[in-house]
Amino acid sequence: MPILEHIRERAAAQPQHIVLPEGNDPRTIVAASLCVRQRLARITILGNEDTIRETAERERVDLSGIGLLEHRHAADFEKMASLFHELRRAKGLMSDEARSMLADPLYYGDLMVRLGKADGSVAGATNTTSHTVRAALHCIGVRPGFTLVSSFFLMVLRDNSFGQNGALIFADCGVVIEPTAAELAEIAISSADSCRALLGAEPRVAMLSFSTKGSAKHRLADKVVEATKTAKVRAPELQIDGELQVDAALVPALAEKKAPGSVLGGRANVLIFPDLQSGNIAYKLAERLAGATAIGPVLQGLDKPANDLSRGCKAEDIVDAVAITAVQAQARKATR
Repeated sequence: MPILEHIRERAAAQPQHIVLPEGNDPRTIVAASLCVRQRLARITILGNEDTIRETAERERVDLSGIGLLEHRHAADFEKMASLFHELRRAKGLMSDEARSMLADPLYYGDLMVRLGKADGSVAGATNTTSHTVRAALHCIGVRPGFTLVSSFFLMVLRDNSFGQNGALIFADCGVVIEPTAAELAEIAISSADSCRALLGAEPRVAMLSFSTKGSAKHRLADKVVEATKTAKVRAPELQIDGELQVDAALVPALAEKKAPGSVLGGRANVLIFPDLQSGNIAYKLAERLAGATAIGPVLQGLDKPANDLSRGCKAEDIVDAVAITAVQAQARKATR
């Protein structure tokens, strides 16, 4: 797909250092080799070196140019454990607990990212989403001025008249189940940043509901109206409108009738759903009925990038996640 090719090109133009904590998984090792061969990123795999080399030989994978790190035996392990203890001590974490938690490669890898020893992490091939997100929150934390981590799917449609040449951001479809109005505003702002980073386009954000501009009166629509107002105050430069039904967000002719004067004019490229139920249903409907390709979920709102994988992923999916994480890292550095 052109959008993925573009993301890979951008990743390769300024390679970032990405850590892959799941060195016990063959897909991770194959993906690491593909990333290095395509020069998408500098890669470090965490895990037992003998096991990694045995797996690489079995999978006929070349490990040249890939860093291998047995983190529990690393020279800086005790120092990292002490730093993690200091980071979490206010939450009641004891030093022995910090050391035990850091033995988990997800925690060690994400702490590498926090400390600038890596630019991003990708995990989830063998770990649950909840564990992957928790490790990122504990070690990396949320961006200054933000309160939560959310997610989005990059949706690529067959009809390129929608969104940004057929690409749209759908959020949140994977993490925040029932956001408040304030949280929904934050998801919108994070998703706008993700649009700039991955699509290289100015975001046009639609706050979706079953109502358009007061066509229905209900507290659920009111929440979207309040979220839109909050987002406008927090990010006054943002092209955002709501509450909007999805057809008024995507079809210019209907936008003229349902939301005349809307800043979006029916050309949204970021769709913000009122809750996880609607977002999750929508992206799967777009996949199954419209033949769209869903890339993600991609995490957003962290201070530095860390991304989650499906446990059913293929090596190629990990490569895509590495490229996306690398581009996120480039964008984050550019705003610091």
